[in-house]
Parts: sequence; structure tokens; C-alpha cells
Amino acid sequence: MANINFVEEGKQVIAMDGANLRTKAIENGIDLYKLVGKLTNCGGYGQCGTCIVEITEGGEQLSPRTDFEKRKLKRKPNSYRLACQTLVNGDISVKTRP
Repeated sequence: MANINFVEEGKQVIAMDGANLRTKAIENGIDLYKLVGKLTNCGGYGQCGTCIVEITEGGEQLSPRTDFEKRKLKRKPNSYRLACQTLVNGDISVKTRP
């Protein structure tokens, strides 16, 4: 089991190992998208890049960056991930809409 701490929202979510970060956020009422992302997001298929989050703790507990993330986030810090492409395997802290 993994604890996901959403820093800005002050909310903790429990997830099974291997859970998708975007799915767990949405299931628990966490808003991942800025205004444009709310209108143009791809629904979690890894095509748009609008669900960017910053992992403030526990980055080593996540799946490796996918090829799409590597392309989309190449100018972003290593702590930035696309929630729809990220699988959680341990305790993490997340900052939404960095």
C-alpha cells in the first residue's frame, strides 16, 4: 500500500502499489488541471501533457519516466511527472499544477 500526500490540498490518499497517479487523484476529488488543461486534456491517455505534477518526496517510489514523458518534460526538472503516466509503488508527496 502507498500513501499519496497531495500537498496543496492537504489530503492523503491510500493506493495499492502500481496505482495510476492521475486515476487516484481524480477518484479523490483532486484537480490536476489548469484552466486550459480542463478543456483540452486527453483523458489520461498520455497524449496532451496537461496533467503535470511535481513530486516533492518519494520520487524513487514511482515508475520510470515513459518515452512520452521524456519528450514532453525534457525542459522540466526531474521531479516533474505526468500524472497519467506515473505508477505509484510507495509513499509520495505531490504538488499539483506546479
